[in-house]
Parts: sequence; C-alpha cells; structure tokens
Amino acid sequence: MRYRWWVIIAIALFGIGIAFGLADPFNTAGLLSDELASLGELAGILAPFTFSMFIFIFIKNVTTLLFSFALSPLFCIVPVVTLVLNGGILGLIATIVMEQESLGFILAGLLPHGIIELSALFIGEAAALSLGAMAVIALFKKEKRGLLLPNLKQNLKYLALAVALMLPAAAIETFLTPLLIGY
Repeated sequence: MRYRWWVIIAIALFGIGIAFGLADPFNTAGLLSDELASLGELAGILAPFTFSMFIFIFIKNVTTLLFSFALSPLFCIVPVVTLVLNGGILGLIATIVMEQESLGFILAGLLPHGIIELSALFIGEAAALSLGAMAVIALFKKEKRGLLLPNLKQNLKYLALAVALMLPAAAIETFLTPLLIGY
C-alpha cells in the first residue's frame, strides 16, 4: 500500500478518537478533573517560556513516536491505540476547555503548534502502521519477507522527518502558544 494511504488511515484513526472525545460517551470529563489538576501542578513546575518545558514537550512527543514505531510489528496495536487515544484526549480536553473558555481560546492554544505537531504525528504513525502491517504480512507470507527491510528503511526516513518536525512544534508550544492564550 502506498504511504499516502497510511497517512490517511492515521488521520482517520485520530478523527475517530476526536469524535469519541467530543461525544464523551463514558462521561470521562468528570472523572478527569483530578488528573487535570495534577497536570496543572506539573505545568507549574515546567513553566512556559523555559528551556526545560521545551525539552520536556519534545522528549515526550518523540518518545511517543519511537515507542509506537518500535512496537508497531505487534499487529499495529500501539500505533492504532496511540492515534485514537491522542485524538480522544484532544476531543475531551477541547470539550472541557470549551465549557470554561471559548472556541477562539482552543484554536489559539492548538493551531500554531498543532499544525506542525499533528503533521509530525500523522507522518510518524503512518510509518509505524506501514512497518507494522509489513511485519505482519512478512510473518504470514514467506515470499513477502524480502520486502520488510526496504519497508523499514523507507519508514525510518519518514520517522526521522516526524522527529525533526517535533522540534519546531515544541518550540512554538513552549514559547508562542502561552502568549496567544494570554498566559
């Protein structure tokens, strides 16, 4: 399958997660209030406009991509869960913030870095899905095993691009987003 289709699948899985998060069928918004308070405390320690916050965001995002890529041969479970869960969290938090703030606040907080970060997420997770699918195919079809190494090499290039995109995304999230939301 062409890489473009893997990107479309990644976006679709993320979209499914957003839909679940916005709908909140399990009423998790009420259950997450304590967790959101904990995140507030962490944000106090890792304040915006600091290099430590930039490093924290970058490492967190890159670790997610690398973990997902490395475990993708396990039937693509980790990339699928990563995409749906991240979309769900985004939808859920958007719902909670929308009740307290406005759509403009959410867009100001997400769009500047989100355009780059979500692109990186989709590129990296599409690479993980492609690798995972090829690993599963190679596991069951002996004649396809020769395609696994070229697939890995190509997807490592996409992964490297995704990791590189996480740098400006983390910088924007650390140094520009707080200004836009009036921190």
